[in-house]
Amino acid sequence: MRGVRNLLYAAYERRLAARLPQARLPRHVGVMLDGNRRWARARGADTRSGHQAGADNISPLLGWCEEVGVEVVTLWLLSTDNLNRSPAELTPLLEIIETTVEGLAEARRWRLNPVGALDLLPARTAERLKEAADATADVDGIWVNIAVGYGGRREIADAVRSMLLEHASRGISIEELAEILDVEHIAEHLYTKGQPDPDLVIRTSGEQRLGGFLLWQSTHSEFYFCEAYWPDFRRVDFLRALRAYAERERRYGA
Repeated sequence: MRGVRNLLYAAYERRLAARLPQARLPRHVGVMLDGNRRWARARGADTRSGHQAGADNISPLLGWCEEVGVEVVTLWLLSTDNLNRSPAELTPLLEIIETTVEGLAEARRWRLNPVGALDLLPARTAERLKEAADATADVDGIWVNIAVGYGGRREIADAVRSMLLEHASRGISIEELAEILDVEHIAEHLYTKGQPDPDLVIRTSGEQRLGGFLLWQSTHSEFYFCEAYWPDFRRVDFLRALRAYAERERRYGA
């Protein structure tokens, strides 16, 4: 019975993929990898097992993105709020993130870009993220933003701080800056500066809120909320998200 079901799903996936309109697919996809702990709890497993299962699903997702021509992927792995979790959970989670990012770098398929308040992370974690970015700087593949220690409000605050320091170094006063300040000045200092804003943001686990993910960049994004916990997120779920995106009429705030 399972074999028949697998064949039907495979046929369904092929049909979904074949019918996706290439001209209406997203360039930048943001993914909130949510539900690892609940996935583990539902199976009577420990939290680390849930985080590891979630980490194991990242490489397949990037492969699916390659298949359809996505150019940028932003993965939210750890928020600034998550840094307040107990050491018993946070320490192994950071170890999993470090090992996962190192594995992605070794694959030499994707260009990795850590985004977040790296100064809030343990020195070892921040260093390994930077090493992964350096090791893939010359890779001609999907740009993958690794959001660790990331919070949307913190990003905007960091962008404003960076902008003020830059203008101060040029001898521009606060009064002069206030006269010329516009949204582009801030956008030029975001973690994702130089990249297109996300067209599609996917959140797994059934939660229907942003929680601070890409607050500035997602102004005109389309959102897709999937009931599956992140470790259970399959290629067919990704294709359904792309189909839903392609069927929408984007209004860009109008």
